[in-house]
Amino acid sequence: MFRFLTDRDTWQEVFDSFSKNKLRSILTMVGVWWGILLLIGLLGSARGLENAFNRLFGDFATNSIFIMGNSTSMPFKGFQEGRRVQLTLTDIKKVEENVPGIEFVVPRNMNQSLVVRNFLSGRFNIMGDYPILDKVQKKKLIHGRFINQNDIKGRKKVAVISEDIYKQLFEKDEDAMGKYIQINSINYKVIGIFQTGDANFGPSEDIHIPFSTFQQVYNRGDKIGFLMITGNPEYDIKQIEEDSKLLLKNLNSIHPEDSQAFRSFNLGKEFAKLTGFLSGMQFLTWFVGIATLIAGVFAIGNILLIAVKERTKEIGVRRALGATPFEIKRQIVVEAVFLTLVAGVFGIITGGWILIALDHFFGQGDEATLVNASVSIGVVFISLVILVFLGTLIGLIPAFKATSIKPIEALREE
Repeated sequence: MFRFLTDRDTWQEVFDSFSKNKLRSILTMVGVWWGILLLIGLLGSARGLENAFNRLFGDFATNSIFIMGNSTSMPFKGFQEGRRVQLTLTDIKKVEENVPGIEFVVPRNMNQSLVVRNFLSGRFNIMGDYPILDKVQKKKLIHGRFINQNDIKGRKKVAVISEDIYKQLFEKDEDAMGKYIQINSINYKVIGIFQTGDANFGPSEDIHIPFSTFQQVYNRGDKIGFLMITGNPEYDIKQIEEDSKLLLKNLNSIHPEDSQAFRSFNLGKEFAKLTGFLSGMQFLTWFVGIATLIAGVFAIGNILLIAVKERTKEIGVRRALGATPFEIKRQIVVEAVFLTLVAGVFGIITGGWILIALDHFFGQGDEATLVNASVSIGVVFISLVILVFLGTLIGLIPAFKATSIKPIEALREE
């Protein structure tokens, strides 16, 4: 077979057949070209969309839940409805100890305060946090560091500010490390600046201070504003949410069926919907692309059937001169695979150009819609394998048609 493929006469016959019907062959190849172009373009776009979402979430733990107290909607154990639910550090400890599947429980507090530096000021979100926050919502620090355990123990007046706040309170290129800002007339030393726009879901105006410092300054005692729970990957994040809420209801004397006592946002559940959508999009892309490829390959098969009919006399002469049915079939299959591969390669190249164009127009900047829209070498290889398989399969139809004609009948054809 290798000798046949490297034989000059084999390819001379292929090119002669192609040159006799150039327009018809090119129009036939358009179907395969369009199918592979569609496959590469849509798969690359789906990958670019997935990369954009991954960059948006960054190092954020996507299997997370946010829970905060609300007002009860049902009376229970002598308490009237409408009671305000207040979470405490004791609640957090109980959740961490008793709910299976939890990796981290992060208590957090938030307030909005006036922040002043020299003659510049603004109202920003003040977040009371533990160092563990950096594990579940990784901060991309531009300068300095995040809060550490010594800051918590010493209730230090230190702050980690966002890049957006830095731009509002400091001069361009000014070194903010070690400088002081005033939060509610209390001086805080800036120990870090973090980049925004990825895991923080867009522009951020947050200032992080030690949790213990927040509790002291705002007289919060052991009260917390909300908690963030991160589950282990092997556990169902929906079940963790339900178990956590039920335990918190028991701890705070809330009716088990009260659905309004706690507000929550299950990021893991929403992220699962997103990944499901992307997986469905990729499946649909493969389905549409392969279906289009099959349609294009069938068109090539039809053209080869016509070509076989036109070459009936030629085939009869070759059979009369001793050509075996296998040799006739092999030649026609090679022609089918050649046309399919040429159209497919052009489709891959064109699809690559389109992905480059998409990346140029939609993949630049922090708010890019598609990030690195591309396909892997594996996808290209699989596409080529599919093309060879389909080309061979469809080439067998006209090949069997060609060898079904008896030589004497073929020679009589006009």
